[in-house]
Amino acid sequence: MPTPYETLGIKPDATAAQIKSAYLKLAKKHHPDLNPGDKRAEEQFKAISAAHDLLGDPEKRARFDRGEIDATGQAQAGPDPRRTYRSYAEGEQGARYRGGMGGSDSAAFHDIFADLFARGAGQAQDQRMRGQDQRYQLSVSFVEAALGASRRLTLPDGRALDVTIPAGLEDGQTLRLRGQGDAGWNGGAAGDALIEVAVAPHPFFVREGDDIHLDLPVTASEAASGAKVAVPTPAGPVSVSVPRGSDTGRQLRLRGRGIPAHAGRPAGDLYVTLKVVLGTADQALEDALRAFYERNPLDPRRQMSEAA
Repeated sequence: MPTPYETLGIKPDATAAQIKSAYLKLAKKHHPDLNPGDKRAEEQFKAISAAHDLLGDPEKRARFDRGEIDATGQAQAGPDPRRTYRSYAEGEQGARYRGGMGGSDSAAFHDIFADLFARGAGQAQDQRMRGQDQRYQLSVSFVEAALGASRRLTLPDGRALDVTIPAGLEDGQTLRLRGQGDAGWNGGAAGDALIEVAVAPHPFFVREGDDIHLDLPVTASEAASGAKVAVPTPAGPVSVSVPRGSDTGRQLRLRGRGIPAHAGRPAGDLYVTLKVVLGTADQALEDALRAFYERNPLDPRRQMSEAA
């Protein structure tokens, strides 16, 4: 059978704080009111309570370690208090739910929550437990993450949380909603809800830091003659001038049109890379292009040939 130290899962040299922490954790887990009808949990709770009553009092703990008293606090004639502790922890139901209280008083089960943290020598009021944090996942669009948004997250228990997505949020970041986790114990603070955000990819925006990159198709006519074209941005389309004679690969920079300013960081830029689209050529276009290059000879692969 385990010793009082083993019952609480601690070592004989454990500190008072470690004893208290181990007891609170196990008492919450095995309390009969949280495990109705579970005889095993009931017996474990009795043993845990007995161990804490003994080890939670420094003087009793010292005398127990020296073999001077047994688990009930009575003088011990023999050198082995473990044997008495064993019978004490396994004693009649309710015998050790309160220090010094004997018999099978069933009221101990009903009001144990009121004095669960009030055991021992005046250790009642400061023994609070913070509720556990809970983790959830939330998917948002690229634009929602870039500009910020408000989303409602429905939890498994049916509760709904309104989640504010701050501007500039990145994929994989975790939002903390304070006090939205599990309730605290004995007046302790509630835990937090930790929400990991997954940002869905965009069909044509690509984020690099706070900058956004975009491939923009333009016609051969727009590239050759220059034109005003609409360019999409996270905040909506803007008009941009395509310089005359632009080739595929030419890059235009739109300052401040990337990820908006956030967290003390300036707004990013939007980099637009032009992609010239010829379209379906007919005979007239072919003749016009052939005539153009006859007048304006061009070898776009010359540097490649020279390098080879």
